[in-house]
Amino acid sequence: MNIRRKDIIDDFIKKHADAKNALQRWIEIVEKAEWKSHKDIKANFPSADYVGNERYVFNIRGNNYRMAAVVIFVAGSLTIRFLGTHAEYDKIDCKTI
Repeated sequence: MNIRRKDIIDDFIKKHADAKNALQRWIEIVEKAEWKSHKDIKANFPSADYVGNERYVFNIRGNNYRMAAVVIFVAGSLTIRFLGTHAEYDKIDCKTI
């Protein structure tokens, strides 16, 4: 998968250094993946949730952080739309970001 908006990850790591290893591992897995369906995402990330409107939520570092991303299977792309703490995630609507 082609990851778009990796700058969001870079900025997040500057504020939350404890997430660095988990995010680097997430990137490695996603970049090697060739997801064609929700089932493929769940094979790599069993806790990932589909929330509608092509958006998926990934738990990062034991669910301390959450990432929302748009996944377009036919294009092989994932666009990060949000990365934050659990409390910050609770304040957004993943379907519209």
